[in-house]
Amino acid sequence: MLPTSLLRSFGLPLLAGALCAPVLSAQGQAPAGAVPAASLFQQALAYENGEGVPRDPLLAANLYCEAARQGDRDAQYNLGWMYANGRGVPRHDGRAAYLFRAAAEQGIETARRLADKFGDVPPEKPDCLRPPDPLPMEAQLATWTPVDYSLTAPKNIYKLVGQLAPRFKVEPQLALAIIAAESNFNPHAVSPKNAQGLMQLIPETSARFNVKNAFDPAQNIRGGLTYLRWLLAYFEGDVALVAAAYNAGEGTVERYKGVPPYLETRNYVKRVLRAFGGSRHPFEGHIIAPSTALRK
Repeated sequence: MLPTSLLRSFGLPLLAGALCAPVLSAQGQAPAGAVPAASLFQQALAYENGEGVPRDPLLAANLYCEAARQGDRDAQYNLGWMYANGRGVPRHDGRAAYLFRAAAEQGIETARRLADKFGDVPPEKPDCLRPPDPLPMEAQLATWTPVDYSLTAPKNIYKLVGQLAPRFKVEPQLALAIIAAESNFNPHAVSPKNAQGLMQLIPETSARFNVKNAFDPAQNIRGGLTYLRWLLAYFEGDVALVAAAYNAGEGTVERYKGVPPYLETRNYVKRVLRAFGGSRHPFEGHIIAPSTALRK
């Protein structure tokens, strides 16, 4: 366990920002699903420090945790710091290690340094970060209206996906949802990480699936469809996990045993699920043995 003096010696206080007025109800409860992560973080910061409200470390921890569950990296760092020091929550190195790692993987360098200090501690996901019980599938589907890409996608790309996707046993709607999320149908798109083309293939993925020219729409789509076919088999048709792996890598999904706690990835998964209109997709069991990392 790291003593507070060591944390402070690294120059690692809680992250802070400009405080905004809390928007909690009189009972101090944030309405479920109504408060975005950034607002939750600011409220937690206020209660942590007693800025404009009575100091309440336990409520601060609960608010940090909800923001962290939504993927807010600053909340992940601050909640990790609280677990490392037993401030507002019982001291727990495993949970601190998990949260510092999550914040580090989203770019907080101080979290990376602390994650290294906790390197020998098995990370443990805090219970409060686990998603709430899902709605029944019928209720979920009632809120998902598939996007009609025949109205929004370039006609040549829409037609090409319609021709190629069935050959790879991938529903065109899923492929179109991925393309929309990845490149917004721009065949010349290049990301800061050098992901290229319609389905944003990084050079390693292009090589893995024999794509010679990632800016050629047909080659790029074939490569992306090959990867989607593999991911569908590996994650047994779970579209949320497939989308998360396409965005963050299958190894990251396995390490976190589900959709990783990255705000970008969680928003990406929501976008794909809603555009696709469902959470399950047929898969071919002979392509690859399914992941064992997520099995309980």
